[in-house]
Amino acid sequence: MSELMDYEQVVKNYDPVLGIEVHVELGTKTKMFDAAPNAFGGDPNTFVTPVSLGLPGCLPVVNKRAVEYAIKIGLALNCEIAEYCRFARKNYFYPDLTKAFQTSQSDEPIAHDGYVDVELEDGTMFRVEIERAHMEEDAGKNTHVGGADGRIHGADYSLVDYNRAGVPLVEIVTRPITGAGERAPEVAAAYVQTLRDIFRALGVSEARMERGNVRADINVSLRDTPDSPLGVRSETKNVNSFRGIASAVRFEMQRQGAILAAGGTVVQETRHFHEEDGSTSAGREKSDAEDYRYFPEPDLVPLVPAREWVEELRAALPELPVAKRRRLREEWGYADKEMRDVVNAGALELIEATVKAGTEPGAARKWWMGELSRRAKENESALEDMPITPAQIAELQGLIDSGRINDKLARQVLEGVLMGEGSPTEVVEARGLEVVSDEDALRVAVQEAIDANPAVVEKIRGGKVQASGALVGAVMKATRGQADAARVRELIMEMVGV
Repeated sequence: MSELMDYEQVVKNYDPVLGIEVHVELGTKTKMFDAAPNAFGGDPNTFVTPVSLGLPGCLPVVNKRAVEYAIKIGLALNCEIAEYCRFARKNYFYPDLTKAFQTSQSDEPIAHDGYVDVELEDGTMFRVEIERAHMEEDAGKNTHVGGADGRIHGADYSLVDYNRAGVPLVEIVTRPITGAGERAPEVAAAYVQTLRDIFRALGVSEARMERGNVRADINVSLRDTPDSPLGVRSETKNVNSFRGIASAVRFEMQRQGAILAAGGTVVQETRHFHEEDGSTSAGREKSDAEDYRYFPEPDLVPLVPAREWVEELRAALPELPVAKRRRLREEWGYADKEMRDVVNAGALELIEATVKAGTEPGAARKWWMGELSRRAKENESALEDMPITPAQIAELQGLIDSGRINDKLARQVLEGVLMGEGSPTEVVEARGLEVVSDEDALRVAVQEAIDANPAVVEKIRGGKVQASGALVGAVMKATRGQADAARVRELIMEMVGV
């Protein structure tokens, strides 16, 4: 384990500088340069064509939808969209690239010179400048067998799955992010979360980080003061959770601070992130002069996006997440902290859909941020993966509002829906959970409770009205929780003569 400097000491002695490269897999039906399916999962090496496998004599063809999605991303990030750009060959050998090169963009990206405003935990806005957003293809996936933690070092052999090879990517590269200070970990995580939300709003990617749809390479360096030259950076590769991003930045700041304080030199290298404890470990040394021998891709013509097309895409951009959150927060009457909790839980779209289905915002928040959030954590699943829809939550709340069920029964109904027993209404009918609204039946149950508890009745008649709770409980037990507790209390007071 690396030696670490106390975090407060790091931010007191050094100025952190970040650089973040985010890769997003585009949600096209086919791959970037061929007709192979762009899909998650599947048996190894089944979503491939000769182009995916880089077989000799195969010619690539650009996926127009991927270009459209790349332009949308560029526009949403306030970038300039290139009037002319080309693909290039990035040459390096690795088993997951059968061609021994990756088709990417070098000095001519599709989008460049933009920015995005990031909202931090306390509502502060922090601007991150974007250097470029370029298109490329993903590589295949290596599985190393026999080594520690699935790594190539010490492995007996490696397996390669080319299903992911050729999947369209956009890589977004920031300019150096300065001025974050002690909030550098928060800024990094909030920036990537902002991008994730933008991708979803644009409809260009599912942006499921746990599936690797969005991955971030986190560059961190320290310098003595904001006026000092940039320090030597490390690059922590392929971090795919917001918590992991913040942890990687914090760990690297502490690690590099300890090295510099001891008079050492930070090595420019790639590093691996360890989700279990938030640490990083050395990968391979990396130099700025590393030569990928980029040259223009001879098998693809240059791209010349028509200005009319670009403006059509700009005009069709949806409301972006930061503006949308502010609007919804005002419309729903949520406090700032409530809205932040909703966003951090990934519940915003779920609540929005529930409200659109007819539920009051407070009730929608209660369900998604309460019982459902608790169950999702217990199951270690994302809230959006819970087997219930916003429409069903709206139906469930509607049953409460109409008086057919109460809050206690509603939880039993929710359980039935989650177990696949049908819609809330179907569960109510199948389980017989409807509130007892028959006045005569309620009076019978109340009278039985009164007859069985004469001491409690005397206390009520003696002025201890709170003692009625015991009778209410007895009636609720007798009716399996299906009575209206408020009406039961009214009947008790009436029937004991108070």
